[in-house]
Amino acid sequence: MSDRFAGDHGGEDDVTDPADDADEPEATGNELPDEVVDEAERRTRLARTATDENERAVHLDRRSQLLEEYEFTARVREDDDATLVLHPAEWNADGVIRTDRIEDISRAVEIPLEGAEDPDDWNAVDEHNRELAAEVRAAHGDVHGDNALALADFFGNHYAKPIESATAAELEEFCRDYFVRNAWPSAKQRDVIEESIRLVFQTAAEPVPEFRKQPS
Repeated sequence: MSDRFAGDHGGEDDVTDPADDADEPEATGNELPDEVVDEAERRTRLARTATDENERAVHLDRRSQLLEEYEFTARVREDDDATLVLHPAEWNADGVIRTDRIEDISRAVEIPLEGAEDPDDWNAVDEHNRELAAEVRAAHGDVHGDNALALADFFGNHYAKPIESATAAELEEFCRDYFVRNAWPSAKQRDVIEESIRLVFQTAAEPVPEFRKQPS
């Protein structure tokens, strides 16, 4: 994703420049794994571009839950260019960074959110997924088309990634949670959802990840 910097520097509540001595082989400058940092960044970007307040809250809640597992929290530092800062929750007191609680500033991670380094065009991803759903509808009818559109909405709003790059776990989450609770599927849609997913991947000329549809 974006360039990252260990430490939180510049602007309000900020401290000195970080030391660059990460020891964790699978983390980004500290104990946060790369995939956690990537997901926190993705959720932040989606929350910032959301036009619906409920959708924005969903992304921020998911980000908080993800970071809580590692006893971290997040804030966006609004300087000339906004920067996402992920840091240990213990540094925070009533929304203020307590510098007296910081023993190792390199534990924090900074991710620029604006400027030329922005890597993803979220609108392009959403448009791609919807075009894929439209192809499924044209070739296989409205029932499969409606299911494909629900899949496009899910991956556009929750993961901001192309449908064909979905993992098995993400497809299971879609079937188990999003589809039954948010798509308001008809009985016909429920009966063919697995086939619809197969058709989406077939249309995209990609193999379908092996996933288990959870009972609704």
